[in-house]
Amino acid sequence: MKKEVIIISLGGSVIVPDNIDVKFLKKFRALIKSYSRKYKFVLITGGGKTCRRYLAAAANAAKLYAEDLDWLGIHATRLNGHLLRTIFRDVAYPKVIRNPTKKVKFDKVLIAAGWKPGASTDYDAVLLAKNFKAKTVINITNVDWLHDKDPKKYKSAKKIEKIDWKGFKKIIGDKWIPGMNTPFDPVATKIAQREKMKLILIGKKLGNLKKFLDGKKFAGSVIEN
Repeated sequence: MKKEVIIISLGGSVIVPDNIDVKFLKKFRALIKSYSRKYKFVLITGGGKTCRRYLAAAANAAKLYAEDLDWLGIHATRLNGHLLRTIFRDVAYPKVIRNPTKKVKFDKVLIAAGWKPGASTDYDAVLLAKNFKAKTVINITNVDWLHDKDPKKYKSAKKIEKIDWKGFKKIIGDKWIPGMNTPFDPVATKIAQREKMKLILIGKKLGNLKKFLDGKKFAGSVIEN
């Protein structure tokens, strides 16, 4: 029986909120491995605090171009990608994939990271979904729900359980800025909408990912047409 491919965009803020979250990585590894007989997983990593520290340092040292800022971010995602490939060594494809349009045969887990300037790993996740014919992208981030505005800044922010792509775009905007902190990349959003994909936004409480994989009701937000 052919296994369904699950695309998971693992936010850098989950991997490296400040220091590397080893406790989360242990639990994530165990969960993914326990479902690797049922599903094939493509895991793509963000840059997290590592990325933002490098961006801030470079910006303070010299005048920089957007493309160079993007490349710093891309290499931060690749470092996190190699971290994941290392801990999934026994079940993962042996190389971290950089080009999301590349055809790769794998059995259980494939690790991917940043590709090229102009977008984030969310964009790469959407291209990976298109490449492997997956209609759903799961984005694990540092908030449990999508909100109508930044819950860290506004106490009045309201959680959104379900929204269409048009409404989602009004919340996140339509322009990509290197290092931006948004629920999903605006460039990726346009492609996902066009391809009629479903986006699942959940926090780092892995019980919700388990519920999704089991086809049960979970705490998180769904974006679709």
